[in-house]
Amino acid sequence: MSQTTERAVFAGGCFWGMQDLLRKRPGVVSSHVGYSGGDVPNATYRNHGTHAEAIEIIYDPSKTSYRELLEFFFQIHDPTTKNRQGNDTGTSYRSAIYYVNDEQKQIAEDTVLDVEASGLWPGKVVTEIAAAGPFWDAESEHQDYLEHYPNGYTCHFIRPNWKLPVRSKT
Repeated sequence: MSQTTERAVFAGGCFWGMQDLLRKRPGVVSSHVGYSGGDVPNATYRNHGTHAEAIEIIYDPSKTSYRELLEFFFQIHDPTTKNRQGNDTGTSYRSAIYYVNDEQKQIAEDTVLDVEASGLWPGKVVTEIAAAGPFWDAESEHQDYLEHYPNGYTCHFIRPNWKLPVRSKT
């Protein structure tokens, strides 16, 4: 592992399924589920106001890129459904990318444009792109939930047909 790690924060529905798939990616050092993008300090499962269920990823940029994480993020949730993933509905389950610097913002915006231009997804991307604010860790029973309960609920899965094509270099 390199000496440097970077941070990414995504929301794409129930945080259990997102964490279960993203933590297995090469280069992911650690992950935590929690709440971000909202208005309640010290958010909890029972009181998270307008926060989205989110995942904070610490990754090694020498092993994976922010773009690669984003491409996988778009493969495991539906970014075209507003405030919904699977059976989960409401603003807590919205699709969002919370960037931590201007470079991440640009990469997020470019990736969304590429997703839309690909024609592979069922509609227009509704993913919110916003500056990362506070991230409030979820309670311990939500961390690594699907490792503790392998048959637990998830609405996330890899969609093989939603893989962005590699851009040709011109």
